[in-house]
Amino acid sequence: MQRLKTRPQFQAVLAGGIVSRTPHFALHRLVPGAPVDAAALATPLFAPQDDVWLGALVPKRWARRAVTRNAIKRQIYAVGGQAGEHLPRAAYVVRLRSTFDRARFVSASSDALKRAVRAELQQLLGRVTRAPAAAEAATA
Repeated sequence: MQRLKTRPQFQAVLAGGIVSRTPHFALHRLVPGAPVDAAALATPLFAPQDDVWLGALVPKRWARRAVTRNAIKRQIYAVGGQAGEHLPRAAYVVRLRSTFDRARFVSASSDALKRAVRAELQQLLGRVTRAPAAAEAATA
């Protein structure tokens, strides 16, 4: 799994549309062969048809503390890495779209917050993953 790094890469994937949503996250996808702006492909390594690409977008608007933003990003990349072999070849951006309740999750990096984020991300990515049996049949 590759990581998206440049602003044009993120913009291209965000323009691709939302394929899955949960209460706190949205998953954007850019499929290979989709029309994109030439500036989005400025990085020569960006080729969604070759591998699964993943980016995390956690705005300060929805996660005010840096420790919270970093914890959420780590969870996104960890869950994405586990689901990566079952995801169809494309570029994905997981975007935080609402805040987690600060009254419920008092600590910015609490285990309860990490579990809630992980469960929701597994649900989000589970909606677009291929079934393991179907993935094995496709490669055979």
